[in-house]
Amino acid sequence: QVRLVESGGGLVQAGGSLRLSCSGSGLTLSSYAMGWFRQAPGKERELVAATSRGGSTYYADSEKGRFTISRDNAKNTVYLQMNSLKPEDTATYYCVAAFRWNTKEVVTTLGEYDYWGQGTQVTVTS
Repeated sequence: QVRLVESGGGLVQAGGSLRLSCSGSGLTLSSYAMGWFRQAPGKERELVAATSRGGSTYYADSEKGRFTISRDNAKNTVYLQMNSLKPEDTATYYCVAAFRWNTKEVVTTLGEYDYWGQGTQVTVTS
């Protein structure tokens, strides 16, 4: 069974940190461009961060300097380190994977991703 499994969400106070993890089952994540989207209640899904197979990265403006996306191919895992969290970061966070031959391409379009995880909830209290 092919799937992405997220973990690491939880409840944290504003200013705190969390690290989300995304593991591939039946997927070799080194063959995929990866990303993290989030969706808050009543809002559309938005891209938080993305990385190419080769490690190039993209961040939404509001996340620059606070979030870091990284990958450990040996562990078949992608991470999202989130620092200086704000109440507006509260959302369900989804890991996504897009198969790419090109190691340099960062995928920033929702519809181009092939696989989605089930999501992990992040709640930031003020």
